[in-house]
Amino acid sequence: MPVAKGRVIFVGTGPGDPDLLTLGAVAALRDADAIILDTESLRGILDHEAITVDPDAEVVVIGLAENGRPPAPSARARTVVRHAVDGARVVRLVSGDPFLDSGVADEAAACVKNGIDFEVIPGVSSLTAVPEYAGIALHQAGGVHFVSAMDGRFTKTQTAQWAAVGTLVVSTRAGVVGDLVEAAVNAGRAADELAMITFHGGSTEQRSAYGKLTELTDLTAQAEVDAIEAVHVMLGAAVERREDLDWFETKPLFGWRVLVPRTKDQAGPLTNRLRGYGAHSEEVPTISVEPPRSPQQMDKAVRGLVEGRYEWVAFTSVNAVKAVREKFEEYGLDARAFSGLKVAAVGQTTGAALQAWGIEPDLVPTEEQSAAGLAAEWPPYDDVLDPINRVFLPRADIATETLSAELTKLGWEVEDVTAYRTVRAAPPAAEVRDAIKTGKFDAVVFTSSSTVRNLVGIAGKPHANTVIAAIGPATAKTCTEHGLRVDVVSPQPAVTDLVDSLAAFAAERRDEYTAAGGDVVKPSEMKRGSSRRRS
Repeated sequence: MPVAKGRVIFVGTGPGDPDLLTLGAVAALRDADAIILDTESLRGILDHEAITVDPDAEVVVIGLAENGRPPAPSARARTVVRHAVDGARVVRLVSGDPFLDSGVADEAAACVKNGIDFEVIPGVSSLTAVPEYAGIALHQAGGVHFVSAMDGRFTKTQTAQWAAVGTLVVSTRAGVVGDLVEAAVNAGRAADELAMITFHGGSTEQRSAYGKLTELTDLTAQAEVDAIEAVHVMLGAAVERREDLDWFETKPLFGWRVLVPRTKDQAGPLTNRLRGYGAHSEEVPTISVEPPRSPQQMDKAVRGLVEGRYEWVAFTSVNAVKAVREKFEEYGLDARAFSGLKVAAVGQTTGAALQAWGIEPDLVPTEEQSAAGLAAEWPPYDDVLDPINRVFLPRADIATETLSAELTKLGWEVEDVTAYRTVRAAPPAAEVRDAIKTGKFDAVVFTSSSTVRNLVGIAGKPHANTVIAAIGPATAKTCTEHGLRVDVVSPQPAVTDLVDSLAAFAAERRDEYTAAGGDVVKPSEMKRGSSRRRS
């Protein structure tokens, strides 16, 4: 039998925003046996809701060499070949575009030398993307010249064209900005030319600073970034129009540090929405989801479902979907067992979890997405049209009986089954607790009453300057009961509406500061005890 050959797929991720991944990149990651990253920061891409990674896939971070600098291309190549030589399908995940920004040609050549096939899935180059994220229109008279100098070397041959172009874009590392300035001046660029440098381009931590060309070294020092961090320097006419086109760093929540007290497997849609508005979110698990103490009730319900005991199954949370799915897998069942059943979901998020399982819900409330909203749209039992009057309702041990009571009034017999237990999580790290209490978070988004109670219980109350956003009136009431001033309440109990409402609050707050002629100050930057501007 022929031995399977390894395959290496070089995948570009763009400058830092995971939403720039291509469909080819998503597919490659899904099928990978091993994933090799340059730095730990790239691991966050694997948490994006659109990404599926095999749990058995090995994730390898190359990291830095012993001298604190990126390893030589030959060292990176050895790592890649070692993982592919035994027939594995290896994804080499790199920033920007593989051949333009990341210099992986040596790694590809090593694959060829060792008889390993490779392919390239291009990514958005940071040379073009970061200027656009920074509000720089590259279509300018005089032309644009791009330079990738991640090795920090600026030779006379390389810089010969720098003086002749209208706009110059250089990607390099923070530690060699001084060398770049010297090379630019020696090449004929004016020492007092307007320049801009962007740090962490394309991410929610992006920062841009203006100054004369010769001031770039000081601006870099003030930014306090590591010497090996990638930076982008832009010179020329395009920089002068930047304030008119600054779209990314002026997003309503840009630079906000937002606390997300949720279980990690449920935070994806929420954190992605926050990132879309420019926020940097940090997840703090407040709830641990565990199986019920006794599995007999769930076992009986699943057998009844397969045997045709129920007319409806009602899911009131993503965790309920997960609990039933796991129980199905124990029995070797799949979504086909729901054939002939009617399925209801409390809202779009729960509906999406069902769809991911291959089940299209028959009922999702169009108005209020809550247990009460689902009950309001539930059809009454009809002894002629409905052959069976039973409803299977898998839920948490602490869930309210609102839906069960309302369905009973409609003539249905509800089998209310504890599918999972919610247990308070362990306290977060000491530095996170300190950040919560001292106002280092700009906002906290609460998605249920239990997240309010549990966060306060394990970490204490957020600081008075921190913006509090609640997913609905019930959660807002719990916040108030715990001594928290609620600033934002979403009109619908959905995470997208919650984040949209927080962004609207932040936009009004920003406009107030601007109208008053002052600088926009984030909540975390306000002095202790000062009165916050309110919308």
